[in-house]
Parts: sequence; structure tokens; C-alpha cells
Amino acid sequence: MGVSGVAEHGDGSSVPDEEWERFLRESADGVADAPKEPSARARVVAQRLREEPESPQAWRSHTPARPRRKKQGWYVVGFLASIALLVVALMPGRVVGLFGDDAQPDTPLAAESGRPDQAPPTPPAERPTLDQPFRGSPAARWADNAAGITVPEAKATGWMSTAEVAQALGRTRDFLAAASLDPAVLRGDHPTKAIARINPHQKDVQDYLSTAFRTPSKENDPLLLFSRFDKTRTRLVGDVVKTRGRMTYQQGERGALQVSTDITYVYPVVRAAAGSDDVERTIVRREVVVSWDNPAKVITEPGTFSLVSYKLDMTNGGCGAPNGYLNPVFGSGQDTGAGDGPAIDPYDRSTPLEQRTDKGCGRATRT
Repeated sequence: MGVSGVAEHGDGSSVPDEEWERFLRESADGVADAPKEPSARARVVAQRLREEPESPQAWRSHTPARPRRKKQGWYVVGFLASIALLVVALMPGRVVGLFGDDAQPDTPLAAESGRPDQAPPTPPAERPTLDQPFRGSPAARWADNAAGITVPEAKATGWMSTAEVAQALGRTRDFLAAASLDPAVLRGDHPTKAIARINPHQKDVQDYLSTAFRTPSKENDPLLLFSRFDKTRTRLVGDVVKTRGRMTYQQGERGALQVSTDITYVYPVVRAAAGSDDVERTIVRREVVVSWDNPAKVITEPGTFSLVSYKLDMTNGGCGAPNGYLNPVFGSGQDTGAGDGPAIDPYDRSTPLEQRTDKGCGRATRT
């Protein structure tokens, strides 16, 4: 690595103190030229500001340019700009903190408020560990457990008041948590709490539920709604599941409140054997649509909903015959899978599941 011709000061400035003192004195007389940028840090920040794309959340504002009238005014502007660069050089961390930096890998992402238009960027390739099971994954910036499920603002819809809609949205999220985040269910227990939220009078769904746990099959697979691991062969790492997704709602049939959910869950796992430290990740995305029906028009029970549809996409969850559990593969090479379908990115939430062309066992580009 080359050696710079100007020594760095302990405060991060690369301009000698004598040069700045001369500049400040001459600026008062209106004859000073601004010295060079005080540090490489200042150049990086300035370049980042120039390249940052426009967005609705951008912190920058644009002020119309004014005609140049007096040369003295431009000396003042140059002086203030130089002072700003000096602040950047002396306190770069504080200045960057004011501007914000979503590109920082340790910065939590804001809640998902709408469908993204592209896949998340790929972090540096790093293997996960027991202490950092989400390292090297976009999910490292996602929220923990149910906090990653965005619940929209409630408004009166169909037969429900605003307060009733808010309650129904909360109960829908409770169902998702009981089905896909409950520690006991993840260890293979029966999802009793989640099933209790489903309308017991919906016969086709009740038939599916009774069959799925008794004799799992492609058509009657409990994984369509519930996340479960076989505790005799798989163990979760820690008590955090990373989640990202949102809920939306509209008026459904017969004035019902129809709630659509689209959530991705990232589970860090190791083999069940004691001392296992080969961490892999199983990624599950579900789109579940439920209907909170008007009891005056549909036979239902208080606090329960009817299932409208449910779709599943899973990565490193097994491609063999369904057995009612997620079956991750451990060891190198599992990320591309053994399937012959098209390659997909399990972290890409920009496309609805129904628009994906892969059917059956595909190949994941990353886990």
C-alpha cells in the first residue's frame, strides 16, 4: 500500500493546522481560495451524495439557483462550504448519521410497506455461525419474529368498524405467529393454537387439516400453513426467526373483511446431534388469504376466519415425498439444490408466488 504525502492527524484531518489558519484569516478579507478537501473521508461522503438516486424518502431538498450578483457573496458561500467539509473531516461518523445510510449492513431495514421492485442486494459471502446465524444473508437486516410482519392502519371495511378491523388484523398476525413462529410448533408439536383460529365449519379445510398431519401428501401437506421441523434430526439455532412481509385487506364476498398476507420466514438450523455447528438456513415464503366473515351471512364462530387460499415456496426444506416436516440439507453445495427447475432467489419478494414459473423442486441462488 502506498504512503500518503500528508500525514493524517489524530482527528482525521489531512490538512496542516497552519494552512487552515492562513485560509481562515484570508477568507475574512475575501481573498482566500478554499484548500483541498480535508480528507479521503470527505471525498467519499461527497461522492456518495452525488450518486445517491432520487427517492420519495430522500432527505435532500432542491433550492432554485439564484443569479450571481456580488462576488463577495460567493466568497461567503465558499467559506461556509469549506467549514462544512471541515466538519465532515473532523466528525465523519456524526455527519453520516445525520444523513442516514441504508447501505450499512448492520442497519435494520424499515418495515415493508409495499411490494419491492427488486431483490435485496447480496451481502459479502460469509458463512453463518452459531453466534451469527444470519451472517451473509439479507435477512440479517430483517426484523425478529412477528415484528417483521407489517400490519396496516385499520379502517372500517365491509361489516366491520375500524376497531373490529384492527382486532381482526391483530388476530391474523397472531395466527401467522402461532403457525410459523411458535417455538413448540417449530420443534414439531401440533399447531393447536393456530388451528383454533380457523373456522371449524369450513369442512374442506377441516378435512385437509385432519388428513395432513395423519398422512402427509403433496395435496395435503401441513407445510402449506405451518412450519415444523423433526426435532430428532434438526435443531433451530437460538430463538430468533427473521421475518419480512406485510398484510393488506379489502372488502371480500358478502361484505367480509378479506386479509391477504405475504411473509418470508428465515430459520437458522443445525443437525440435532449434540455439538453440531454446521449452520444452514431454511427459507419459507407463504401467501395466505383469510376472510373474516359476517356471522349474519356465514356460519362461523367468534374469533375465527375462513381460509380463502394458501401458497408455499420453500428453500432448503426438502424435495422428497412430504412427511409433514421441513427437511433441510446440511453441508456444502446445498444452496443450489438438487432440483432440475429454474434458479430462484428465495429473498426476492418482488414477484407474487403465482407468477413464478418454477413448479416442483427448483434451485436456489442463495440461502
